[in-house]
Amino acid sequence: MKSLEDLKKMREAALKRVEMREGEKDYRVVVGMATCGIAAGARPVLNRLVEETAEKAYNCTITQTGCIGMCVYEPIVEVYGKDGEHTTYVHVNPDKAAKILEEHIGKGHIIEEFTVNAAQSKEA
Repeated sequence: MKSLEDLKKMREAALKRVEMREGEKDYRVVVGMATCGIAAGARPVLNRLVEETAEKAYNCTITQTGCIGMCVYEPIVEVYGKDGEHTTYVHVNPDKAAKILEEHIGKGHIIEEFTVNAAQSKEA
């Protein structure tokens, strides 16, 4: 059986995870986790976002959604700000996910070269 102190630590960790998913933060980070996203590598991206946010206390909640509708650009991460701004990052890998947190969430700078607009410009 766990000690009372161990149970308190487990409770604090669980509350922190819930807050990361549902708390009142300045940003909401959404990862497309439909089968297309998962097949393209969204699970490691989601895991990295959760780990980095917990470790560095970024001011955001991390959630997941189903199909975003742009399978060719998966894994997709969308960042929503409190002011209604919305940025879609595409072809995200775990390292890009960490950079998105550092730059967009941490410093308020959108990483244009990771966005859907940049990907579409390359195709044209």
